[in-house]
This record gives sequence, C-alpha cells and structure tokens, in this order.
Amino acid sequence: MAKRLFLFLLTNILVLTTIVIVWSIIVTFTDVSGSFTNNADGLAGINYGSLMIFSLLVGFIGSFFSLGISRIIAKKMMGVKVLDPNGQLSSQERAIVEKVHRLSRTAGLMHMPQVGVYQSREVNAFATGPTKKRSLVAVSSGLLNEMDDDAVEGVIAHEISHVANGDMVTMTLLQGIVNTFVVFLSRVAAILAARLVRSELQTVVRIAAIIIFQILFSILGSIVVSAYSRHREYRADHGGADLAGRDKMAHALHSLKNRTAMAQVNDRTDDSAIQTMKINGKSKMISLFSSHPPIDERIARLERR
Repeated sequence: MAKRLFLFLLTNILVLTTIVIVWSIIVTFTDVSGSFTNNADGLAGINYGSLMIFSLLVGFIGSFFSLGISRIIAKKMMGVKVLDPNGQLSSQERAIVEKVHRLSRTAGLMHMPQVGVYQSREVNAFATGPTKKRSLVAVSSGLLNEMDDDAVEGVIAHEISHVANGDMVTMTLLQGIVNTFVVFLSRVAAILAARLVRSELQTVVRIAAIIIFQILFSILGSIVVSAYSRHREYRADHGGADLAGRDKMAHALHSLKNRTAMAQVNDRTDDSAIQTMKINGKSKMISLFSSHPPIDERIARLERR
C-alpha cells in the first residue's frame, strides 16, 4: 500500500508539474492569455472564475491520468512478473493465482485482477489499477518466502478488499479535489510573488514560483490524502476479514508485526517495506504523511470488530 500511494502521489505531482511547465511555455511564446489577472493590484486583480475553471481541469486531468497509468507504472517500477493463469506456472505461483481468483469471486468481482509477483526481500503486497476490471494484485517474493499460507491469504484478502471497495477511484477523486486547490493556490501565490519584482522579471518569477508553490502545496495536500489512506486501511482490514476470515486477517497483521520486530533486531535497514512500517508513530509530524496506521492499532480495531 505504501508503495502504491507513493507511486500515485509521485506520478500525480510530476503530471501536474509537466502540465504547468507546458502551459507556461505556451503562454510565454504565444498570444494565449494565461496570467488570470487584470490591471488591478493585489488579490483584487486576479480573475478567480477563470482560474478556478483552469484549476479544476488541470487538477482532475492530472489525477485521472495518474490513475489511468497506475497499473502500467506499478508493473514497470516494481518489476512485476504477471502470472498467466493459462500458462506454465510453478506450484507456488499457481496457488497465488487461485487465492486471488477465489477471494475475488467471494468479493463479488466480475473480472479477475491480474496477478503478479515481484522480487524483493520486503514482506509486502499491493493492488492498483484504474478500474475493478483492469486491476492488479501483486505480492513480493519476500511475502511468499517468509509468511505461512494463512498469513498470505489474509494479506491478499486485504488487497482484494481495496479493489472491491474501489479505493483507487475514490483516492483519485480526492486527489483531484486536492489538486484543484494546489493549482489554484499556487497560482494565486505566484501572481502575488511576481508583483514584488520588476516588470521585466515578472514572467520568469511567476513561472518559477508556480512550480515551487505547486510542489510545496502538493506535499501539504498529501497530508489529506494520507489521512484518507489510513482510514481505508482499517476498512480493507475489515474487508479482508470478511473475505478470508477474521482469524486469517488477524494472523496476517500479527505476522507483519512480528516481522517488523525481527527486522528491528537485525537492523535490516535496506528493507523498504519495514522502513515504511517503522516510520508509523515516530512523531506527530511524520505520522501525518504515513499511509498506514500503526499495526497495533489495526490489530486492536480488528479484534474489537
């Protein structure tokens, strides 16, 4: 989940930044009006209506484009080997495909997700994709090698729950709203900053300020996205319990907790998934950007269910 969220946010920021750079070049070298200002000074000199429409278009285009290529980007960056159900598979790979398909049918999915495995020591799995019909569930080799069958099933059920809940689409809508405010506020701030310099420097300052403010506000906006991500982790735990059984889901979470403790003892600092888990609860500021709530809290909520 942490990698999925990171890839989604990174792609989203890059798409937004690219759109802004391209738009700024078009505005600078053509007669297209893109400053969203009139001759008045200060906040009163900004055409808020046009700027809001522009922000909505850019914000949601960037978000939905990120969603559209999420499965492709995840497979490329994670090196996922997609398992063909009709192809030659090892017994372990066949078992994973069967688990994903069985749990997907239990969840009421009409189309089976793609199933993949990626090589990594981390104990992790993720689900992504633009729609339920074009989803991907991938597990790490570390997960398969270091967790027992019940724990693996609990983890997969958790990821299938994300797909069944349509979490990536909901995340996209939320990200689109956040993007809209990011684009809007960054341009307002950039316009005001450009008015502090000489007229011959205003265009360059405005373009640079838009990029800087947009990245800054995107990072701040990720606090909202991360908060929703933590909320949906609880929902996916409960959904996984419905699909695989509460015992298996709880066992999966306890296994992740034990794996974290072992990694801390062994100081395996190169394990990115464990580092992501260890960051939870370190401080209030860092926890704001965490995609996962603490495992202990997830276990407690599941057991209170």
